[in-house]
Amino acid sequence: MKEISVNGQKRETVGKKATKLLRKEGLVPCNLYGEKVVDGKTVAEAFAIPARDLRKVVYTPHIYVVNLNIDGTPHKAIMKELQFHPVTDALLHIDFYEINETKDITIGIPVKLNGLAQGVRDGGKINLSIRKINVKAPYQQIPEQLDIDVTNLQLGKSIKVGELSFEGLELVTSPDVVVCSVKATRASRSAAAAATEQQ
Repeated sequence: MKEISVNGQKRETVGKKATKLLRKEGLVPCNLYGEKVVDGKTVAEAFAIPARDLRKVVYTPHIYVVNLNIDGTPHKAIMKELQFHPVTDALLHIDFYEINETKDITIGIPVKLNGLAQGVRDGGKINLSIRKINVKAPYQQIPEQLDIDVTNLQLGKSIKVGELSFEGLELVTSPDVVVCSVKATRASRSAAAAATEQQ
C-alpha cells in the first residue's frame, strides 16, 4: 500500500456549530478510532485537516496508509468512512481507523480485470458488477489492487467472489456476490443464430 503524510490539529470543541466554523476556515472535521481507550471503551480522537491537504488522499483510486501527525503525535491510519455534501459534493467529514503491525484490518480493494475474455471475443460485453472487494489482513499485506484473470470467461458466465483466492488475504465480501460477467449482445446473439443455421 502507498503511504502519505498528513498534518492535523486537535479539535477542542465538537458539535454542529464548531464543525460549521471549521469548514468555513477550509478545514475538514475528522475522527480517529482505534488505540485510544477510556474506561475500557474505544474513544474517538477529534481533529481537523486542511481540505487542500486531503485532495490527494480522497480523490484517487489508490488506497493509502495515512501517516497522521496530530499536534506532533504520530498515528498510522486508513480512511474508513467519508461524508460528502449531497448537493455540492464538498467533503464534510472523515473517519480514520488507527492501524498497527499486529492488527488485521478490513478494507475494500479495487478490482482490476486482466485479459480479453473469451465471451468478449465471441461478441459479448464484459460487465464489472463491483469495483471493490472487502478483504481482511495485516495492513502490510494489503495490495493496491486485486488482479482477476478473465481470459477464459465464456459468454453468459460470471465470476463470483467465492471462486477467487489471494495469498495472505481473507475475502470478507459475500462469496455469492458477482464480480464480473459477460453478457450477450445483439451482435453475439446474431452470430450464435447464424452458427446454428449453418449446422
